[in-house]
Amino acid sequence: MLDDLDITILNILQENGRTKRSELAEAIGLSLPSLSDRLKKLEENHIIEGYYTKLNKHKFGYDIMAFILVIMDSSKNYEKFSEHIRKTPEILECYSVLGDGSHFLKALVKETKDLENLLSKVQAWPGVSRTVTSFVLSTIKETTSLNIHSKSKE
Repeated sequence: MLDDLDITILNILQENGRTKRSELAEAIGLSLPSLSDRLKKLEENHIIEGYYTKLNKHKFGYDIMAFILVIMDSSKNYEKFSEHIRKTPEILECYSVLGDGSHFLKALVKETKDLENLLSKVQAWPGVSRTVTSFVLSTIKETTSLNIHSKSKE
């Protein structure tokens, strides 16, 4: 069970994952060993799943982001499809969905020819009957932060 201090720690880290432990301990009024114990428990309980660096995709020439709706003919090729997804670096995210189609893919490539090659690859995978692709023109909001609050503030 998370308490108010855990929530505060998590919110500070979501805002700045590089916050030094000493600064974090001071901000919430804990000793460094107490903070370290809390962080260790949050990591061991998979509340904190990792620490990441967000890169500027444009600085590396990745200018085309697309969402690809995949329509599968059945679920019998699900494992093979999942394996292909994990091995394809241009696909950043994959969601299994209900409704039209079976999966949404978030893809990032450098040029349109790269997207064309990726689509050809995906469309050739067993079980894929068709794809529908949408280009991203601009990003209005992109975050990994969760809106979490302590029980006492709800």
